Amino acid sequence: MATAAEQGATLVNYCHVTGVTQDSNGFVNGVVARDEESGNSVTASAKVVVNATGPFTDAIRRLADPSIEAMIAPSQGIHLVFDRSFLPGESAIMVPHTRDGRVMFAIPWHDHTLVGTTDTAIPEPTLEPSAREEEIEFILTTAAQYLHKAPSRADVLSVFIGIRPLVMAATGSNTAALSRDHTIRIDESGLLSIAGGKWTTYRHMAEDCVNQAATLGQLPERECVTSRLNIHGFHPHAEKFGSLSFYGADAPAINDLMETDPDLAAPLAESLPYVGAEVVWAVRHEMARTVDDVLCRRTRALFLNAKAARAAAPRVASLMAQELGYDADWQARQLAAFDQVAGHFSLEADASGGIYP
Repeated sequence: MATAAEQGATLVNYCHVTGVTQDSNGFVNGVVARDEESGNSVTASAKVVVNATGPFTDAIRRLADPSIEAMIAPSQGIHLVFDRSFLPGESAIMVPHTRDGRVMFAIPWHDHTLVGTTDTAIPEPTLEPSAREEEIEFILTTAAQYLHKAPSRADVLSVFIGIRPLVMAATGSNTAALSRDHTIRIDESGLLSIAGGKWTTYRHMAEDCVNQAATLGQLPERECVTSRLNIHGFHPHAEKFGSLSFYGADAPAINDLMETDPDLAAPLAESLPYVGAEVVWAVRHEMARTVDDVLCRRTRALFLNAKAARAAAPRVASLMAQELGYDADWQARQLAAFDQVAGHFSLEADASGGIYP
């Protein structure tokens, strides 16, 4: 996001695309979006519209052509997070063949142990997916054979789920057999969709997508610079910033916030490696607008420890309200919304006796 802004992109946050605009020939030439904060509707015109919405690709494609055939076969994979004692060394573990043919991995991650994953076909993608009981049991049972000690449900600090936007094969229903390579499809409406792929190939995906979009939009040819473009915050020796190393070149500015206001140096909650200055930084420089933004998408608090993230939420809401000029009612709404999201990351019983997820 920050890198895109530095390269001249205009960014919008919390705008939900509700429709597309089309010319007299039915060719897509823009989108209609609703600002979720103000409720206002805006229209943006474009030579090319790129649909890079992952598992929701087909929903956007149907805005241009409701009769379009689906190209996505969504599959979910769950991950369980434990404390570091379950994998105390510096090496990761990968088990390429488990009892049902799936791959299991365990890796040291942010001073925790991350274990995954599953590959379960789902009928429709959702914004907040939940782990299935059989997926949880598969990870716990398999991990017990390889970790330093056998984990139990009580040891799970967080559970999170990703949905893979796998491109549908002509035949077959086993999502594990579907290609993880990315696919670009240009519909008759001219809408360009990119789906599939992996995090490790995102730059290649982007280059391929932009090249196709430039051709479709009849833009002049230009050399792609991604192979020599550093992302925002690049620093050749970021490790010297300690716990703020992930911010790279931005770390000194966050340290300055803590020196100016020592209260911002206090941890957000016990068991979390994040401090108040990171909340302020996220609001001022990373377009954070909600508590969920900070605890889930700017830091990784909710992914590391759901209970601790819930404990941190009131302070995060208070700091954000001060920065954004919001009142106590806004904070209360934010805390209620965050608690709903956090429920999907926990295996603990809720107040009514139910079980998350």
